Amino acid sequence: MSRDFRLDRVPVDVLAYELAEERASALGRMGRALEQALDKLRAFDAAGPRAEAPASAHHARRILVREAGHALWMFVVQRESCGMRDSRAIMRTYNVPGEVQLSMGPLLTTSTTSS
Repeated sequence: MSRDFRLDRVPVDVLAYELAEERASALGRMGRALEQALDKLRAFDAAGPRAEAPASAHHARRILVREAGHALWMFVVQRESCGMRDSRAIMRTYNVPGEVQLSMGPLLTTSTTSS
C-alpha cells in the first residue's frame, strides 16, 4: 500500500517540496527551449551560405539569434533561481555561440502598428 508522504508533513514542508518540484520542472522546460532555439539556428546556418544570402535571410537569422538569446536568458535566470550561479557550464554544454550570448536578454517586441 502506497502512502502519501505529505500526510505526515507540516503544510510549510509540503509547500516547500512543491515549490522545489516546480522550480525543477521549469528548469527542464527552459533547458529544452534553449536546445530547440539553438537547433533552429544551427539548422538555418546549415541550410546555406550566409555571405551571399538575401537581406531577408539575414533578418530571419537575426530573429533566430535573438530568440536563442532570449531562451538562454530564461534558462540562466531559472538556474540562478535554483541557486546555480555559474553559467559557464551552460555555454560549454549547450555550445552556445558567442553572438547568442551577446544577445542574451528579454525579447522586446516591436510593433509597426500604432495603437
